[in-house]
Amino acid sequence: MVFKRRNIYALILLVPFFWSCEPSNKEYDSLESIDQVSYNFHIRPILSDKCFACHGPDANKREADLRLDLESSAFKVLKENPGKFALVSGKPEESEVYHRISSLDPSEMMPPPESNLKLSEGEIALIKKWIEQGAKYEPHWAFVKAEKGKLPPKTEWAKNEIDQFTLQKMKEKGLKPNPKAESYELIKRVSLDLTGLPPSPEILQQFSDLDESSNYENLIDNLLEEKSFGEKLAILWMDISRYADSYGYQDDNIRTQWPYRDWVIHALNSNLPYDQFITWQIAGDLLPNPTKEQILATAFNRNHKYTEEGGVIDEEYRVE
Repeated sequence: MVFKRRNIYALILLVPFFWSCEPSNKEYDSLESIDQVSYNFHIRPILSDKCFACHGPDANKREADLRLDLESSAFKVLKENPGKFALVSGKPEESEVYHRISSLDPSEMMPPPESNLKLSEGEIALIKKWIEQGAKYEPHWAFVKAEKGKLPPKTEWAKNEIDQFTLQKMKEKGLKPNPKAESYELIKRVSLDLTGLPPSPEILQQFSDLDESSNYENLIDNLLEEKSFGEKLAILWMDISRYADSYGYQDDNIRTQWPYRDWVIHALNSNLPYDQFITWQIAGDLLPNPTKEQILATAFNRNHKYTEEGGVIDEEYRVE
């Protein structure tokens, strides 16, 4: 898995410049920081949380025969309001959606007061800007060809491309970076981030002068070689793969899955390529002449609840 020196290094470069951020009271300091409003990234989450309950895919709960999750429906004439449209490309003032979400009249506002849902001023402004830009719908991200994104503007603060994206997102959220960390602060933060442990006195002494970028890289390389690096990184994968050393049902006995946990730690510390890391866990036993390690990795498929209930229905439990 190419975490070391490629994916991980790019993330660690951010640590010298911010550890936490200072929020402002506004959801967005300025919508000007969002050049192009994205339906998938900005608008769909808002509609899904606040609007799809009544104007989404569930026909049994749909109101006014309006679906806002489908472009073909959102731009049709409203049946209950002849001559009006839910969305009018480029014209929020003529779009019933914007009229309703910005209205202060309880009989007109959407979502209705009884729903206990409410759009924030920032969300309303974002939807308005989306309509002004054409109210363009996008297919689900999984069906969109991945393309290299345009870099945000370069600034003096940004030291690399990731910094440029990070700073742009901070501006969108009304945040700003903290001052650059000093030497010992930085060593502590990098160590905690990579290994989950504070730095040893030897590490502090060896890398106390981080003015030179090469010395900082050497510090990162040193921490990536620690066994605790794999242990720290494995925590995330353990959660994703539903790992546990117990059954998970009422009769919650001990089970021995720890060899799989140790395999994950070893795979991360060995820098096992990502495709192999995934393939071995899903189907390591189906590979030609599988090794013991490849078979052990397939314990991933057993990271689920166990039951010893005498009356369990085999097929029902298998499906669950």
